[in-house]
Amino acid sequence: MVVQRVGLYLGMVVGLWTAGAAAGAERPNLLLLVAEDLSPRLGAYGDSVAHTPNLDRLASEGVRYTRAFTTAGVCAPSRAAIILGVHQNVWGAGHMRAAAGGYTAVPPPDWKAFPELLRAAGYYTLNSRKTDYQMGTGFGGGALDGPFSLWDETPASDWRERPDGKPFFAYLTFLSTHESQAWPTWRIGSWLGLGMAALRLGTHWSWFLETDPNSIRLPPYYPDTATVRADLARHYNNIALMDRRVGEILERLEEDGLAEDTVVVFISDHGDGLPRAKRWVYDSGMHIPMIVRWPGHLKGGSVDESLVSAIDLAPTLLTLAGVAVPGQMDGRILIGPDAGPEPSYVFAARDRVDDVEDAVRAVRHRRFKYIRNLHPERPYVMPSAFRDEMPMMEEMNRLAEEGRLEGDAALWFRQTRDPEELYDTDADPHEVRNLVADPAHAATLQRMRAELDRWLAVSPDLGLLPEQELRERFWPGGVQPRTPDPELLVAPDGSVSVRCAAPGASVEVREGRGPWSLYAGLLHAEPGARITARAVRYGWEESREVSLRVP
Repeated sequence: MVVQRVGLYLGMVVGLWTAGAAAGAERPNLLLLVAEDLSPRLGAYGDSVAHTPNLDRLASEGVRYTRAFTTAGVCAPSRAAIILGVHQNVWGAGHMRAAAGGYTAVPPPDWKAFPELLRAAGYYTLNSRKTDYQMGTGFGGGALDGPFSLWDETPASDWRERPDGKPFFAYLTFLSTHESQAWPTWRIGSWLGLGMAALRLGTHWSWFLETDPNSIRLPPYYPDTATVRADLARHYNNIALMDRRVGEILERLEEDGLAEDTVVVFISDHGDGLPRAKRWVYDSGMHIPMIVRWPGHLKGGSVDESLVSAIDLAPTLLTLAGVAVPGQMDGRILIGPDAGPEPSYVFAARDRVDDVEDAVRAVRHRRFKYIRNLHPERPYVMPSAFRDEMPMMEEMNRLAEEGRLEGDAALWFRQTRDPEELYDTDADPHEVRNLVADPAHAATLQRMRAELDRWLAVSPDLGLLPEQELRERFWPGGVQPRTPDPELLVAPDGSVSVRCAAPGASVEVREGRGPWSLYAGLLHAEPGARITARAVRYGWEESREVSLRVP
């Protein structure tokens, strides 16, 4: 087996526990459970329709955050911000998806995703299946996978394959609540093929629970029809299925005797996968459940009402692992002795969604939300092939064309947008009463405008560049840069070092057919051993594998 001498991790010093702090085995395991497309529709959040006993129990054993928000209302930009701890529009990852625009986002060379920092610090990192961080290694599946350097194991179902004694970080995604799973089985089959239809019948069909459509309280921006209620009932069925799968993971943690030593975080990648929620910066698209359990450290059943952004996850988890937080991360540490103060505001952005160009920026106060539509000449609802497959969206489009949508349900179907929107989310949680013209809120409007202007001035916003310029910046001439092949160098004493010409490239090494590990310094192996290295810079094509035999 390769023995690695302690050294610099590609020029970055990884800060571990200081003198007197815990050794590796004493650091907590970190388990991040991520639902897809889910607003706080859980019993623990007061939703009487939801059947979520496992998550309700988790909340009773941990902290429930009531004001947690993502930085985008759609998966890839939101996940990109979570994984780097930096708003997606700051580094060119705001368009959904970047690969559809002919490029991948390329962050600055010294920025590393927090799972890779955990891995470099000795954690065994694993991911269940979905990554989608906007900085993969090409089109198709590769563009969604993300850099190989983040994970020791992917796809993985749990932590049981890790080496003995290693703390783990597991990022497990639950697909049950995804937007597509609220479609009828025949529709998802027609969209993705019969194989997916069969998969859905086998893994999603909610034979164990059926939600009564008439029990659901509809938001005012939906018409009250049987189709709308049926789609929401399927969403609740899927939530129950997701909760059951969360329960299976938590039970496995208990069976392995790891529950007391593991920090469990449950979140969603953004709000509901429903019309006027997913892809938008309204609270229906950004407000997420967030529960954190840390036995012996956090009081069970407690509630935190402070403003939280999804970019807070990276610095929080790094700190719990004793790893230094990089200076570029925007978020704050949420728990522990280094917890930061509550911010006055959190921010969000919407850029191109699939083939629909757009630019919207938003700032959220505890009470007020301010939205700036940079294309007020456009309608709110523009064609979106995937979203428009949902029966309720199909029906709403038809009703709008026939002039049969009334009141709040008609607001989203206007042919032009309000240039600015201001909402009192306490009095108007569904954000249907725009207060911009209300003299009573003039001072609040000015304050929120100024705060968004300040954020845009302080942080570069690459999402506001023409996308062709962004594409040329990341992929000059329309060609994805390729990470140079690493070089393996043998010293007179037989030790092997590795270097790569690309600034910020992440390098992995392995001996023979053994597991890949991050390169962290000189390698020592027996004469005749075969050492292989590969490299990748985030957003670039990965290098070829390069090997040598130790003399």
